[in-house]
Amino acid sequence: MNKTELIDAVATRSNTSKAQTAAMLNGLIEVIQANMGNGDNVQLVGFGTFSVSDRAGREGRNPATGESMTIPAKKVVKFKPGIALSEAVAGGKKK
Repeated sequence: MNKTELIDAVATRSNTSKAQTAAMLNGLIEVIQANMGNGDNVQLVGFGTFSVSDRAGREGRNPATGESMTIPAKKVVKFKPGIALSEAVAGGKKK
């Protein structure tokens, strides 16, 4: 499902226009990006938690030349699914 399909599905379920739904979704994305850009986690109960994590630098190899290189440390986004999402994907309740 892409963004346009998501907007269509949400607009249908919520009985709102596609324009209103698109504005809401774009606002949601902007707020999540802004908070995560500040290093904050974003938790949507039942769906999951987006978090910012530090990935340590490490030694690697250039795949084209085989030459050793240092891969620098950086911040990465992680997602931990909530129980309801995990159950929906698994097809039922977890035991």
